[in-house]
Amino acid sequence: MKSLSDFYFIMPEFSSTNGNFVNFILDHLFTVAIAVASGGALLVMSLAPRGRQATPTQATQMLNRGKSTAVVDVRSPEEFAAGHLRDAKHIPLADLANRLKELDKAKVKTVIVVDQSGNRAAKAASQLKAAGFDDIYTLEGGIAAWTAAGLPLIK
Repeated sequence: MKSLSDFYFIMPEFSSTNGNFVNFILDHLFTVAIAVASGGALLVMSLAPRGRQATPTQATQMLNRGKSTAVVDVRSPEEFAAGHLRDAKHIPLADLANRLKELDKAKVKTVIVVDQSGNRAAKAASQLKAAGFDDIYTLEGGIAAWTAAGLPLIK
């Protein structure tokens, strides 16, 4: 059986000068501070509010219940051509700021913003919110989640 001193021999960088964890922290304060700051930044980003999201099931219910709903697809033309939601208005994220006038009628509707995996939709939703749209949802997980749920796409 290995003794504790064998463990310190295997991992000498963790043992510090006398095997004390506190001394290790103090000896490597800069490295520990960077690790704690990085972890904190990741935690803040993961907990930051991303606006309202609708699951594929909730989005389907909004579209099928006759509620006045508009779908804005902010994916690339190639992604859109591969398949999109029924009646989706295609405006790539890069063009959204210049094409907001095309969505003026949708300001009174619930807007569902769709992208491939859920990352670009949050940016688009922020732009729409700044342009005066009130009822905005992003499709949680994007088209990837939509297809994973077995829901249909139009080609």
